[in-house]
Amino acid sequence: MDTSRLDPELLRRFQAEGIVRREDNIVFRYTEGAGTRESSWEDRRGSIVVTRQTIYIHKNEKIGLQITPRTRKVVEVERRAQRLRIRVGRGRAAEIWSFVPSDDPEGWARDLRAVLKTSAAG
Repeated sequence: MDTSRLDPELLRRFQAEGIVRREDNIVFRYTEGAGTRESSWEDRRGSIVVTRQTIYIHKNEKIGLQITPRTRKVVEVERRAQRLRIRVGRGRAAEIWSFVPSDDPEGWARDLRAVLKTSAAG
């Protein structure tokens, strides 16, 4: 299943921001309430676009996660071996989007963290 389709206007915005990384049709492990008794997770197929200003996880037109300079939630990027974790929020409200990029996990981590430095979340 292809999850990479983007609205042409959105793609133009990302190109204007400068696409740094893009990975299509990968499996994300989505976790809610990590570290609590109520935590749950599921695997979701999707795509990710990283620009100099935006982290965008999506399944075609459906947005899973969008981090921009206006994001106010606490966001952290962690790397464990090949797996990258994007943690949004704290406590019961926290959600984690984790994935294994096809190459260069250290470079991915660096580029994801660079976006956080431009946002209120960083």
